[in-house]
Amino acid sequence: MTPFFKCLSALALLGLASMANAFDLQQLSDQLAKPDVIHGNFIQEKHLRALPKPLTSKGTFVLAKNHGLLWRLKTPLQQDYRISDKGIARRDVNGWQMLPSKSAGAEQNRLFLAVLQGDSSGLQRDFELSLSGDAQTWRLTLIPRSMLLKQVFTQINIAGGELVHSIELLETQGDSTLLRMQDSTSAQPLSDAEQHDFAE
Repeated sequence: MTPFFKCLSALALLGLASMANAFDLQQLSDQLAKPDVIHGNFIQEKHLRALPKPLTSKGTFVLAKNHGLLWRLKTPLQQDYRISDKGIARRDVNGWQMLPSKSAGAEQNRLFLAVLQGDSSGLQRDFELSLSGDAQTWRLTLIPRSMLLKQVFTQINIAGGELVHSIELLETQGDSTLLRMQDSTSAQPLSDAEQHDFAE
């Protein structure tokens, strides 16, 4: 074999090796979809152009496969949300009340659910996806496809490892939201109260 063909063969093998080791969207989806239940804390920073400091809210979340997402704001005010395939509900004194499905907040919450569940096929309908890194440290960039989303977001950046660590929403008006997921664990099953919240 000539040196030229040896070189080509080596390059081909390197290419196959890198393809085999490349971390792709399907692998990311599979990785994020593995846990049945994830509990964790979150800190959300809303950066508004008109304000010198971000608006910060904190709380806890529960993500359950086949059920949805419980989103519990603790500060600066207390408010519980439930996000599922049926839509978004907010808890009040009378129990869970469904919210209008066409609001910008509803779109944002649906996006969170798709991201945390690893629903890349759902995300690909609305965004151009670009993934870099590996299973331990990855970054996913979302660029909106539809005119509706382009009016709201310029770009969304998601980073994580075994689970999602952060979601950054960059808005067309110059505002942004950074959501950091902390102390996430998949070792704890749903409590009776959480099962009841999902079932209502």
